[in-house]
Amino acid sequence: MSAPAAQRPGRGTGIFSPTRAAIAARTLRTDRWWKAPLLTDLGLAVFIVYATVRAFWGSAYWVPEYHYLTPFYSPCVSTACAPGSSHLGQWVGALPWFIPMAFISLPFLLLFRLTCYYYRKAYYRSVWQSPTACAVAEPRGNYTGETRLPLIIQNSHRYFFYVAVLISTLNTYDAVVAFHSDETASGFGFGLGNLILVGNVTLLWIYTVSCHSCRHATGGRLKHFSKHPVRYWIWTQVSRLNTRHMEFAWITLGTLMLTDFYIMLVASGTITDLRFIG
Repeated sequence: MSAPAAQRPGRGTGIFSPTRAAIAARTLRTDRWWKAPLLTDLGLAVFIVYATVRAFWGSAYWVPEYHYLTPFYSPCVSTACAPGSSHLGQWVGALPWFIPMAFISLPFLLLFRLTCYYYRKAYYRSVWQSPTACAVAEPRGNYTGETRLPLIIQNSHRYFFYVAVLISTLNTYDAVVAFHSDETASGFGFGLGNLILVGNVTLLWIYTVSCHSCRHATGGRLKHFSKHPVRYWIWTQVSRLNTRHMEFAWITLGTLMLTDFYIMLVASGTITDLRFIG
């Protein structure tokens, strides 16, 4: 028989919290409470593995005929980049294999997502089990919150948001450039790849501006909304998107993989881009 909760030594939180009922089981729930965190783990794992492999792949990221550039390689500023793919110029020489071509943007995009309020909730519960589900105690005996390293870095999310806005702007530029075609007299071309690129960048913008930091940037620190009608209107629109921030967080992981995979297939010659014009 387990000892009374008040007699359990040395633990202030978690399963052995003195305020927890003295039961041996971790939880009395009989439903599949583990299903949601398991699916979250699997979803995050699929994207992490795919994105890591493609970021270091080093080829099949640029389609010169239609100017398709995958977001995983933008901006490509190395002299080793495929000819024509360096929209911002070539600033550095050839990179070693362990540095991705988009070394300027990928770290900030990773930190933006890693510190995102939704993703924090997702991997706190699914990976760290803090807690995994309601009425399921976490396995740790102490909790410091986001007050110490490394979790104190989470408080820098708003700054990563500003960089993400710049990167989304660059992705928009890449999508616009992709409408140029050398196959037509007018220089305008349009294919399935364009639809995928535009769809992806549109959803990336929605995910970015639905961020909690964007909501704060547009309407935070205001004492009277009535005196700032424009900011209030913007804050209202962002707040509406914010209610679906989790949904867009997952959708954009999917569209990023879809966009990169399609461009990889076209760039490698595996498939031919479906062209409507040019």
